[in-house]
Amino acid sequence: MAFDDLKPQPPRASLNPDRVEEFEAYAAEAFERSRAAAASCRTVLDVTFGDDYYQKLDIYLPDKTALSTQHDTVPVILFCHGGGWNFGYKEWNGFMAPALIDLPAIFVSVSYRLAPEHKFPAPLEDVLSGLAWVYNNIADHGGDPTRIFMGGWSAGGTLAALAAVRRDLYSDFGLPDDVIKGCVATSTPFDHRVDNPPPGSTTERLQRQLFTRPEHVVETSAMAYLEGLNTPFFISHGENDFPHVMATSKLMYKALTAQGTPAKYHIFPTFDHYQNNLDQGRRGNEWVETVRRMMTDQC
Repeated sequence: MAFDDLKPQPPRASLNPDRVEEFEAYAAEAFERSRAAAASCRTVLDVTFGDDYYQKLDIYLPDKTALSTQHDTVPVILFCHGGGWNFGYKEWNGFMAPALIDLPAIFVSVSYRLAPEHKFPAPLEDVLSGLAWVYNNIADHGGDPTRIFMGGWSAGGTLAALAAVRRDLYSDFGLPDDVIKGCVATSTPFDHRVDNPPPGSTTERLQRQLFTRPEHVVETSAMAYLEGLNTPFFISHGENDFPHVMATSKLMYKALTAQGTPAKYHIFPTFDHYQNNLDQGRRGNEWVETVRRMMTDQC
């Protein structure tokens, strides 16, 4: 069952020896908050969409009393966890659900295969497969397949953004071009196109562990696939987030607005990379309220 059978993962230092304690503290807190949320919400956990351990998702459902004849079906947000492509569980995301599902809406947390065991594009293929599962099956749980939103934090934000912009891949998964009605990517690197990163740097280790071909640097960069995109984006990060997150977020927002794609951008004062995500389970948080407005506008 979810929360009780987490597959062991390598230590954080195998990718980034810096800020290990902060990462581990974040992971523990996100997990415990999510366990509590799952215990208090209607859920359907460990739904499989493939044979691998990580090809699963958790569904958080609104309370039946929140539904009415005015809501035959409700919007859905599919959220991808972070962890630098090498770490993370869908069980880190559930703490965000209570602040969203009372809209009413459905919150779905998706996991995906991880590097270095599974190189790119396996993680993106899994997110798109999870999206296809939601599109084809969420109506059985009261969700509206025509009102699906995509979200993610950190590497999960990269995957959410890629799912929104890589419409050229949709036909392989039986998805319509307009399947995603909005993307909310927070503390997200939007561009991995770094030539010759310094040996031993986090970027160099990530590229070595995740990529098998040079073109994967482009294929993991959402900014390379914006032409003709109409999907609304909400981009956010902490004031004290990672430098490459802040830099590429600003560039992504400018690129989207320059071509007329609907986009909003918010910086959360004082927050670092981890605090930014942990506060996204709180009503009144600008991320939470923006997501609620986005989903309501599509109703």
